[in-house]
Amino acid sequence: MRKIFLIFCVTSLSIIALLTYIEWKSILLLLIFLPLIFMGLYDMYQSKKTIRRNFPLLGRLRYVLESIGPEMRQYFIETDLEGKPFNRLQRSLVYQRSKKELDTMPFGTQLNIYDIGYQWINHSIKAIPFADINFNPRVIIGSSQCEQPYSASLYNISAMSYGSLSKNAILALNAGAKIGGFYHNTGEGGLSPYHLKEGGDLVWNIGTGYFSCRDHDGKFSYDEYAKRAVMDSVKMIEIKFSQGAKPGHGGILPKEKVTDEIAAIRIVKKGQDIVSPPYHSAFTNPLELMDFVKLLRKGSGGKPVGMKICIGNKSEFIAICKAMVETQTYLDFITVDGGEGGTGAAPQEYSDHVGMPLRDALAFVYDCLVGFGIKDEIKIICSGKIVSGFDIVKTLATGADLCNSARGMMFALGCIQALECHANTCPTGIATQDPTLVKGLVPQEKKIRVARFQEETVKSAMELMASAGLRHPDEVGRSAVSMRVDRIKIETFEETYPELNRGCLLDESTVPQSFIHFWKRASAESF
Repeated sequence: MRKIFLIFCVTSLSIIALLTYIEWKSILLLLIFLPLIFMGLYDMYQSKKTIRRNFPLLGRLRYVLESIGPEMRQYFIETDLEGKPFNRLQRSLVYQRSKKELDTMPFGTQLNIYDIGYQWINHSIKAIPFADINFNPRVIIGSSQCEQPYSASLYNISAMSYGSLSKNAILALNAGAKIGGFYHNTGEGGLSPYHLKEGGDLVWNIGTGYFSCRDHDGKFSYDEYAKRAVMDSVKMIEIKFSQGAKPGHGGILPKEKVTDEIAAIRIVKKGQDIVSPPYHSAFTNPLELMDFVKLLRKGSGGKPVGMKICIGNKSEFIAICKAMVETQTYLDFITVDGGEGGTGAAPQEYSDHVGMPLRDALAFVYDCLVGFGIKDEIKIICSGKIVSGFDIVKTLATGADLCNSARGMMFALGCIQALECHANTCPTGIATQDPTLVKGLVPQEKKIRVARFQEETVKSAMELMASAGLRHPDEVGRSAVSMRVDRIKIETFEETYPELNRGCLLDESTVPQSFIHFWKRASAESF
């Protein structure tokens, strides 16, 4: 191919010379051919890329095609059910509801209802008329030790930091939360002016980097925390242990996204990737965690304090439950993030192979809290690919009390799943700090779409519950949803995940066999 390219160069230059001899204006062809020849010669003698070295000029097409591959697949090759991580049907549903367009479909489902894993809600002959349903149910979050319980919506904005998301995206999300009466989780990037400007309810997510509440050595600062935790917009405090995108890794904000403003908000230095530690330094064991919970509750004036976790070692979560029972100090809520979750940048192995999937994690956390007799004190929030009313219902059936969504809310903002969240080149201005791209996202327009999407999704969930004869999310149990577990066998979630007896994990003699190994390994004095 190198010889062919040299022949092409000599031939093209010879032809141009002949044409110029006949008509001098033909020399303008050099404006086209000379750059191509120089590019090809450079390819021949560079040493970094073999394809370009062996196939001068032509080899560049490989990189062009590779760069537009995701777009080609999304728009021309994929069917409505093939896109990953969200298929076109899921994305279209969000777009339609955010714009309040027709979201019904003709001619029946496109899903194969005989596939293993297919799920459905068990409707009732005694379905409830929609006119009798409350389409804005509230869930009260706050244990007996909480002085300022919070009335939460069924569906809320999951943790996404300013820095990972643009200021206009944060403004639109928070303004949408204000309109719709639901909360907006800050993500671990700290409290920014854009979270506070619109006045929407906030859940302040405090991760291992302690952004917005740290000293210059990166340790937790009670003084910095206390002066922010009492703000009216801050309704709850969430201690982040791990997230679905990269549990056990710590958050990542590439240095390309770290502006002077972001560095000031997070109390960090500019010019380097911001990588949160994989573990907390404010406590070292479950008992110390309970002391930290009491400290945060005190500094916030008694607001709900919870934790966010993607389940890994089961014994570690059981250890936290043992510490709550031993100290009689209760978290007000636990946010369970599934291993399939994640809007942030993450190594592929972490996204693909670290963290328990949401359904299994939810069932485990719920059973633990029931088994230790403390579920009445604690609400379970879940997040992980929840974008439809049925997604909400099936998580409630597994054990959740309410839900969060990150990527669903991004779709409502206009995300096209370009998969460039980590590169600072998001074409929709959502996951970027490039001012020329951010400018394209208009918060005044997008906030309406966020509010509409949330409202319509909750409405859909409540209609499904009504069809099953259920009036409130509290009534959704594991018998409400069924799943095909093999070619001819169907089970309800209740059969797949049998519920534990209340209090059975308080004494070794009553611990179920499926829990005994992890229960024995768990200690309130060590993770």
